[in-house]
Amino acid sequence: MESNKNERRRTIRVLMFPWLAYGHITPYLELAKKLVTKNDSFAVYMCSTPATLTCIDKKVPQNLSNSIKLVPFHLPNTQGLPSNFHTTNGLPSHLIPTLREMLDSSANEFSRVLEKLTPDLVIYDCFQPWAASVAKDRKIAAVEFLTSGAASTGHLYHQLLHPGIEFPFSKSIYHRDYDDMTFVLETIASVERTKNVLEGARVSDKIVLIKGCREIEGKYIDYASSLMGKKFVPVGPLVILESSSNPNDGKDNGIMSWLDKKEKKSTVFVSFGSECFITKEDIYEVAYGLELSKTNFIWVVRLPKGDASSSIEEILPIGFLDRVKGRGRVLEGWAPQTMILGHANVGGFVSHCGWNSLMESMYFGVPIIAMPMHVDQPVNARLVEEVGVGVEVLRDKNRRFRRETVAAVIRSVVVEDSGRFVRERAAYMKEKLKYNGCEEIDEVVKEVVGLLQ
Repeated sequence: MESNKNERRRTIRVLMFPWLAYGHITPYLELAKKLVTKNDSFAVYMCSTPATLTCIDKKVPQNLSNSIKLVPFHLPNTQGLPSNFHTTNGLPSHLIPTLREMLDSSANEFSRVLEKLTPDLVIYDCFQPWAASVAKDRKIAAVEFLTSGAASTGHLYHQLLHPGIEFPFSKSIYHRDYDDMTFVLETIASVERTKNVLEGARVSDKIVLIKGCREIEGKYIDYASSLMGKKFVPVGPLVILESSSNPNDGKDNGIMSWLDKKEKKSTVFVSFGSECFITKEDIYEVAYGLELSKTNFIWVVRLPKGDASSSIEEILPIGFLDRVKGRGRVLEGWAPQTMILGHANVGGFVSHCGWNSLMESMYFGVPIIAMPMHVDQPVNARLVEEVGVGVEVLRDKNRRFRRETVAAVIRSVVVEDSGRFVRERAAYMKEKLKYNGCEEIDEVVKEVVGLLQ
C-alpha cells in the first residue's frame, strides 16, 4: 500500500491545452513526447476538440501510449460550425473568429475537464489566456507555452507595454514594407484581444515555455523575460518526423521516389503552411517565379475546406503544369514536409515563415526563401535574414510579390555563388540545433519539476 501511495505522489499529471490548429497541437505533442521520455514521472493529457485531435491520434508512439492520453474537448455542434469544423486546419478564414468565440465561451467545459482529471499542471496556449484563471481557481499551477518565436513575441509585447518607444532590436526587425506595427496587430485579430493574451501571460506561473533555441534567439528570449518578469525557457525546435503516408487517406503520392531521381540540393520545396491561403494573384507570381527560376520544385497548394468552386488546374496559370512537367510537382493539400526537407536533394524552402516551418527548415539545414504573409511571419522573416539562413522576397511598393524577384531570390539562395554564405550558414545551424536539443529539454524538466515542488 505504501508503495502505491509513493507512486501516486511521484506521478506528475500534466494537462496540455493547445489552440485548435495543427501548427499548435503538433509542438504540444512533441513537447509531451520529450517530457515523458526524459522523465517517466510525467503523465500527459492532450486536451482538444476531436477534429483537432485527429491530426495527431496516429502520431503518439505505441511505447508512449500509456503516458500520453488524448482527451476530447467538446464545443457546441452548431449549424454554422459543425463539429468537423472545430479546427483551424483548412477552415476558411472568415470562420476562424466564430471558432475562437466558441472556444472562449467554453471555460465551464474546461473546468469540468480539470475536475475530472485533477492535473498538477496545466500547460496552455496564449490563444486561451482564460485557461490560466480557470486553473488558478482550482489551485492548479498554470504555465503558458508559446509556439511562436521569441523575436516576434518580444516585439509584440514591447509594442503593447511600451507604445511609442523604439524596439531595442529595430535595426534587425524593421525595414521597408512592414514598419507599421498596426498592420501586424490587425492581422492577429484585434488590439483588445492581444492585450487579453498579455494579461493571461501575467496570470500564469513564474516560467513561460517557448518553442525555439538560444542559438537562434538568445537575446530575444532574454528580452521577453525582462518584459514579463518571468523566465522564458526555450524547449527546442520540436520537429516531428513524419512518415511518407498522408495521414488523411494513408496513400503515398509518390513524391519521395520522384525526388530521389533529382540531383543533390537541386530542388525547392514550396509550402505556405497548413492554414495560410494565399491570394490568386500571389499564386500566379509564385508560379511564374518558379517557372523563371528553372529549378526543380515541389509545391503544396491548399484550398479551404468546403471550397468546391476551383481545382488546382483552375487556380494556376494556363499551361503552367505542361511547361514545368518533369521538373515540377504540384500537390494539393498535403505533403510529408519534414521528410522532404530532410532529403539530400532539397536545396531551398519557399516558406511563409510560420514558426514551425522555420524550425523544421533550420533543423534540416535547408536555406529559406522567405515570403511572409501576416501575423508573426514578417518578424520571423527578418530573423531568418539576421541569423543568415535565408533571404526575404521583398514586395513592391504596393505590397505585392513579383515573379522576377521570386525567381531571383530562389536562384541566389539555391544555385548561384551569391547564396554560398546562406547555404553554409544553414548547414552550420543544422548541426547546432541537433547538438543542443537534449540540453534544452533537460532545462524544461528541471524548471517544471522545480515549479511544482
